[in-house]
Amino acid sequence: MTVSDASAVPLLSVRGLTKLFGSFAACNEIDLDIAGGEIHALLGENGAGKSTLVKMLFGVLQPSAGQITWQGQAVSIGSPAEARKLGIGMVFQHFSLFEALTVGENIALSLDPKISLAQISDEAASLSKAYGLPLDPKAHVADLSVGERQRIEIVRALLQNPRLIILDEPTSVLTPQEADRLFETLFKLRGEGRSVLYISHRLEEVRRICDRATVLRHGRVTGACDPRQETPASLARMMVGSEIAEVHREVLAPGEVRLDVSRLSVPARTPFGVSLKDVSLSVRAGEVLAIAGVAGNGQGELFDVLSGEVTVSDAKAIRIRGRDVGDLGINGRRLLGASFVPEERHGHGAVTGMPLSDNLLLARSQSDRKSFLGGGIFSVIRHASIRSATQRVCAEMDVRKSGEDPSAGALSGGNLQKFIVGRELDRQPALLIVNQPTWGVDAGAASRIRQALIDLAKAGSAVVVISQDLDEIFEIATNIAVISEGRLSEPYPAGTLTLERIGLLMGGIHETHSGGEAAHAH
Repeated sequence: MTVSDASAVPLLSVRGLTKLFGSFAACNEIDLDIAGGEIHALLGENGAGKSTLVKMLFGVLQPSAGQITWQGQAVSIGSPAEARKLGIGMVFQHFSLFEALTVGENIALSLDPKISLAQISDEAASLSKAYGLPLDPKAHVADLSVGERQRIEIVRALLQNPRLIILDEPTSVLTPQEADRLFETLFKLRGEGRSVLYISHRLEEVRRICDRATVLRHGRVTGACDPRQETPASLARMMVGSEIAEVHREVLAPGEVRLDVSRLSVPARTPFGVSLKDVSLSVRAGEVLAIAGVAGNGQGELFDVLSGEVTVSDAKAIRIRGRDVGDLGINGRRLLGASFVPEERHGHGAVTGMPLSDNLLLARSQSDRKSFLGGGIFSVIRHASIRSATQRVCAEMDVRKSGEDPSAGALSGGNLQKFIVGRELDRQPALLIVNQPTWGVDAGAASRIRQALIDLAKAGSAVVVISQDLDEIFEIATNIAVISEGRLSEPYPAGTLTLERIGLLMGGIHETHSGGEAAHAH
């Protein structure tokens, strides 16, 4: 690739960059140029090599072969500290903040210990104001929204005066309004001659803000383009090498109530948790109820209570298929035909050290397991039946794996997510509750998962989807509710909401149940 001005020296250049894990090449002879003053997108499926590449650029991993050049000089980046010293900053998708500390204290942890906290706080406040990222250095992180926490990470990176900032899925936790403010900051950085390497699965925003894009597939560079001249479909096609199936949704006449929650209030279990406040919802067969919200507003707590991981004393507060289940655990709810997909894949949705077949068996209810057990006085596990069911799930969801029955941890994140969702769909549940169904999943896998959820509802199940992805919500939902600070709004028919309105609800604007004037939550 060449930069826009052929005579200019790229800010960063890599040639033949390769990273081997045993005999597997996560990155294979990658060539990439990033010019000064550009926002450069890095696109690719799950497992394409994006994370491995940026970890080498930031000194977290060391390349097996190839060369990194910084401002025309060959460099070896042995650690994140060396990367920062060169002028490379990175904001990871998952924040590394201490909730009990203040904003200023968190920022100070990554800077020179000789600089006083007062000076760091003053500089952070000044810089955050200059870049439109308002922060109070004295505020405790535990009291901040996810969007505000992301500002801390960006300000912390900017205080090190980087020439290149790497952002990994930066808008996945933001409302549309917060994303717009982030984009304004990125345009300001570009105007100062700084560069941004931008990783995102949200192709519309890539088209909106990025000057160039490099596409990885199976660890290799397979293309480059000006994303402003592409469509989301053409960008997705470059990423996966084929057309992405469109998701088709039908609005059906709703059937019987499968899940009914009435005035559910649950106190926070930890000092930094979120209390659920007077939550009510009802979902019928054939419906997909999507619950939108910015991360950290009670989604995890709501899922835990709905799934039975956390029980409540009032059995009548939650009803599944007409049965009071508030005091029933997960297995009791599974016996009523409910299935659950948690947000965290590793260790929660799956036991990473166990093979896929064992993970499938563990997630079955007692009645489901009978089909995998032989008769007689002593029950014998029918391993062939379990393996057959596992292969059926993998084929149905296009789970790509190495070997017939690998451990769950051997799968990429997107493929493990497809397996976990497919495992629950294979039960043909009457009710499915899924938290962040396509978190960190590429366009092809996301399309398959979303269509599977729609098809389940079409077949007569009730589906509850908790998601931060507004594109996803509008694509699959029949009704949409918004959770903010542990409160759940009334549900709205999907066709009646705009991005702006749902963004305001996500930001804490609550409308009265009677449809009166909106009131701010704060």
